[in-house]
Amino acid sequence: MTTHPDIPKFMTTGPVLPVMVIPSLDQALPLADALMAGGIRVLEITLRTDCALDAIALIAKERPDAIVGAGTVITPKDAEKAAKAGAKFAVSPGLTKTLAKQDALPLLPGVATSSEVMRALEWGFTHLKFFPAVPAGGVGALKGIGGPLPQAKFCPTGGISLSNAADFLALDNVLCVGGSWVAPEKAMKDGNWAEISRLSAEAVQKFS
Repeated sequence: MTTHPDIPKFMTTGPVLPVMVIPSLDQALPLADALMAGGIRVLEITLRTDCALDAIALIAKERPDAIVGAGTVITPKDAEKAAKAGAKFAVSPGLTKTLAKQDALPLLPGVATSSEVMRALEWGFTHLKFFPAVPAGGVGALKGIGGPLPQAKFCPTGGISLSNAADFLALDNVLCVGGSWVAPEKAMKDGNWAEISRLSAEAVQKFS
């Protein structure tokens, strides 16, 4: 029950960790290619669709330069399935003792309050996902948590966009931000991969 050393590496590979919901397997490789063309290598694929594990497996196999993680990991079984598919890390919306004890994948657990941060730290997790970032208090909440708990480092996710990402990234306790704006649903549906590459490059250039 500790932060795996790979998690800080993944969190500092780039300023934006895209949160991807892939509804159809044929979108997996074009999406990964579009994001990577824009300079994003660490990809979080949420386990919210039937093809999510297959998408992780496909990208992990065909695009070895990508660092693929599984999002919406809620149980140890989720982590085991994601690891078997080829995921390199897991991201969860919250943290339970059962999930904290899983050892299938390096875990980036979610927290939303100072009490949850304290519990995560007690269990050895120093690198955390702040979720849902904006509804949970946004920049002000993270700044407030950073005072008494400076050892905790965050990837805020939930309500992050191009317009507010810089405010989060300016905080000392924020290493990267998670967001879906670099891969909007309409662009994916339309197969507008060039737009996703443009948005990715814009984010990397603006925040790096």
